Amino acid sequence: MCSEFGRLDDTTMEVENMTVMMSNLMKNLNNDVSVETLMKNFNSDMSVEIFKYLDIFESSSAIDRFFEAWCKASQEGWQTLDFSMLKSDFIKTRVEPFVWVNHHFDNNLYNLLFAALKSSNGNIKNLIFHYNLFLTDDQFMYTAKRCPLVRRLVFVSWNRIKKISIKKAIRGWKDLESMTMPSIRDPKYVFEEISKNCKNFKELKIMGHLHMRFASALTMHLPNLEVLSIRCSCLDMKALALILDKLQHLQVLNISHFCFVKSGFHVDDRERYMFINEIDLSTIREKASRLCEFFLCEKQTSCIMCHRTRDGCGFPRWFMYEEGIWKDDEVKSLAI
Repeated sequence: MCSEFGRLDDTTMEVENMTVMMSNLMKNLNNDVSVETLMKNFNSDMSVEIFKYLDIFESSSAIDRFFEAWCKASQEGWQTLDFSMLKSDFIKTRVEPFVWVNHHFDNNLYNLLFAALKSSNGNIKNLIFHYNLFLTDDQFMYTAKRCPLVRRLVFVSWNRIKKISIKKAIRGWKDLESMTMPSIRDPKYVFEEISKNCKNFKELKIMGHLHMRFASALTMHLPNLEVLSIRCSCLDMKALALILDKLQHLQVLNISHFCFVKSGFHVDDRERYMFINEIDLSTIREKASRLCEFFLCEKQTSCIMCHRTRDGCGFPRWFMYEEGIWKDDEVKSLAI
């Protein structure tokens, strides 16, 4: 089995350092900050970091525009926190939480979150994290409390997050509409909280296996779901059929680059899966005919992504492929 390693590169460190410097500056400014005040409070280190990216022939008006833009962002707050390029410095392990993260990285990430969230003024509506960014439970809760207006969450590395923290976060996200999550063993508690607290929830993307327990919880608690993407995943035929039968409000379904499995085999008290090579999709196509959009790869035997899904047993090794390919989705609203 291949091991995955995430590393902070020099560019990430530069961005982190600049964000922390920005935060230190903003701590000393009130809400009615002016361009003149901002320029006076800028320290020389920060200025060098910014101005070294400007052409020597840039006019002074370009610099003025930068400060004006930063003032506006600091006062109004931005709406998207996108950490989709930031990976943890980690090593996979065989014991829970199945990952070890360098504590220096954790500390740096806390500083970065503090700076970004302080400047957002609680206006963030989109939270996007890299699939290998393993937040601590404290980092997750710190972020959730300071982002009460979240509408979209892309977060699949739940290894170090407690169940109660997920529940508390969802209870606070009344406006949540879309979520990209991992295929956890028992998702009932997640869907229960969404059903109770997120009345506008309509989109779900799953990264991992679609098994019967997952499908049963989904259809029971989120019967009004409109959009579902389970691309690049292992699909249990019965689970997929259950979803198509029970989710009567479903309009869009994406099962591109899937591989079908048959579940129910138990070895050493663990459920095992058997790949199905001969696939009759006629029943699935018939059930999906009522949908507005149904995405299915028609070239499974020659498609690279289909082979990658099969080779990874429903968990494609994204770190081995093209940078950022994990962000793709045939459903435009779920792509990053």
